Amino acid sequence: MTTETLAQTPLHALHLELGARMVPFAGYDMPVQYPLGVLKEHLHTREQAGLFDVSHMGQILLRGANAARALESLVPVDILDLPIGTQRYALFTDENGGILDDLMVARLADDELFLVVNAACKEQDLAHLQKHLGEQCAIESLFESRSLLALQGPAAAAVLGRLAPEVRAMTFMQFASVNLQGVACYVSRSGYTGEDGYEISVPVAEAEALARALLAQPEVQPIGLGARDSLRLEAGLCLYGHDMSTATTPVEASLGWAISKARRADGLRAGNFPGAGQVFAQQRDGVPSKRVGLLPQERVPVREGAEIVDADGTVIGRVSSGGFGPSLGAPVAMGYVTASHAALDSEVWALVRGKRVAMKVAKTPFVPQRYYRG
Repeated sequence: MTTETLAQTPLHALHLELGARMVPFAGYDMPVQYPLGVLKEHLHTREQAGLFDVSHMGQILLRGANAARALESLVPVDILDLPIGTQRYALFTDENGGILDDLMVARLADDELFLVVNAACKEQDLAHLQKHLGEQCAIESLFESRSLLALQGPAAAAVLGRLAPEVRAMTFMQFASVNLQGVACYVSRSGYTGEDGYEISVPVAEAEALARALLAQPEVQPIGLGARDSLRLEAGLCLYGHDMSTATTPVEASLGWAISKARRADGLRAGNFPGAGQVFAQQRDGVPSKRVGLLPQERVPVREGAEIVDADGTVIGRVSSGGFGPSLGAPVAMGYVTASHAALDSEVWALVRGKRVAMKVAKTPFVPQRYYRG
């Protein structure tokens, strides 16, 4: 895509004003970094608060008495018992159990659900919902009407609390309608950095004013996609299209925890989601390969796509995400390896420019998660 054909978020002019370096991402012209630089942006988010423009992601409303039951037919997640004012991580699966996308689902009311899906998948996700649920509930795309901001870091509650004191009492994965500067917003206490923080859905026309108000707070810096990626990688969080895809099931992607108890093979509402038979068989019998955390034993960043080999040089997997972890001061990675090499502390090697780089299978997250649970 040329710059002329890339979509722009409502904060595009603000990014340019702030000196962002822009890059194409998921069809949008997005800020990869600001003058502060990726390393300092990453550390600032861990230490204070960073503001991310994630307006390229897709927001969708489902309405109707049957909306929760309908959505359950597409995800291995308990939606029926999701309390009002709470959100949950979910996965769209296909008939083979492959992951079509990962998403967040919040319950606004008994008959109303709010979804946030990935930017690169949002059109196909909307079509998927319309095809399978169109006759069971109303489906409303908010792609053009709402922006999404993420305020992340240990100072996030203090910062947002100045605009709306009630957000300080929210706990991880709670969701509420909140008035910010006279504007009705949806706020969740969540994010994708491993830090405490909030995601804020705001009408497009009010997005820039809210972003400026947050950036005016002394603890807040604008943060680009570069630091967003290193933050989520340190937190052991998957990126769709890299660490999971239709070629991987939730079990292979080490996301079995996201399959709700009620929807498992022995649950009250077992199955009834695409690929359930394959997923249950893998939970019972195991999988040939799975996603693991990887710590390179040398100061050499190991990038996505690098082959992983065993002591004999036999290819046993590949790196799905990799880079430098500024909080650790060392390289970190995730990848898929054969089940025989997936145990913690297993020694494997990545092939980087023809050379072997020693790695150890490691537990994720690589840094402690600091979600606020009350």
